Amino acid sequence: MNYHKKPYNNVLELIGQSPMIKLQKTTADLKGNYFAKVEGFNPGHSAKDRIALYIIEKAESEGLLKPGDTIVETTSGNTGFSLAMVSVIKGYNCILAVSSKSSQDKIDMLRAMGAQVHVCPAHVSADDPRSYYEVAKRLHKETPGSIYINQYFNELNIDAHYQTTGPEIWDQTQGKITHLIACSGTGGTISGIGRYLKEQNPEVKILGVDAFGSVLQKYHKTGELDKNEIYPYRIEGLGKNLIPSATDFGIIDTFMKVSDEAAAHAARAISREEGIFVGYTSGAAFQAAKQYAEEGMFDENSLVVILFPDHGSRYMSKIYSDAWMEDQGFLDAQHQDLKPLHEVH
Repeated sequence: MNYHKKPYNNVLELIGQSPMIKLQKTTADLKGNYFAKVEGFNPGHSAKDRIALYIIEKAESEGLLKPGDTIVETTSGNTGFSLAMVSVIKGYNCILAVSSKSSQDKIDMLRAMGAQVHVCPAHVSADDPRSYYEVAKRLHKETPGSIYINQYFNELNIDAHYQTTGPEIWDQTQGKITHLIACSGTGGTISGIGRYLKEQNPEVKILGVDAFGSVLQKYHKTGELDKNEIYPYRIEGLGKNLIPSATDFGIIDTFMKVSDEAAAHAARAISREEGIFVGYTSGAAFQAAKQYAEEGMFDENSLVVILFPDHGSRYMSKIYSDAWMEDQGFLDAQHQDLKPLHEVH
């Protein structure tokens, strides 16, 4: 039995060592064995706790931060929450530029954790002065004693997962993992884990997840950023309209695109059938697993680890809201077997 034998000094000591849980009902019809690495068990409810703590402690060790200084970042919500949480404990101010695509739940949580939040329009180009990338840069310049985390272009984003999540997955599967499935946004998670796993066993396949409306899959195939691929989509923290240097494309074997609708229903299915309350991006990861399975990627001997990066509590006003699902046209005749939540008894 794994339990907490002694008290902790603060919540930051709870970051990492997230559990791995075998998926049962949702994978019954798929070839292979499927395990979820459930990052919602981190104290900030996402994988982003790892990079927030790692990058801030690196900055402290290099003398770049002192108490009372300010952390500035671009975020779809999860990284921001983790940074705000670390800032509370370590005595920093936190200013966040957040995409308007982020759920209201996430924005409210950031403010509840004491962060100053600037909501920026989602559907503008990355170099538009209104974009959350450019707003964060401006806020950093305007704020004395601040550092800009810059997760999309920070190699430490990869290193945090190379040092922690990768070794955990290797140990938890006793080195038997054959496939990793992980979403790619900044790319730090999939790149860091993938780099570690491939060092242990070059045969492990690293399977990326991308969104329709994002440029990552095509860039991986062609090495070119095709702006014609870019259009608005709903999944948060997945895909990009730019190429982050925190993505090591050479580590990733292939990408699978998933739709907003399928990812939303996949998240609901995991919550209902596995009892694991997951977020939108986790639903996308599981939907990709099903699509990879349908394409014959796995056999009976495959040990597939799916990284669930986020928690369902961040999406109560979105994928777990019947009204929102209906507004998106996601509760149609095709999904009558997935009754709206209020009809489940």
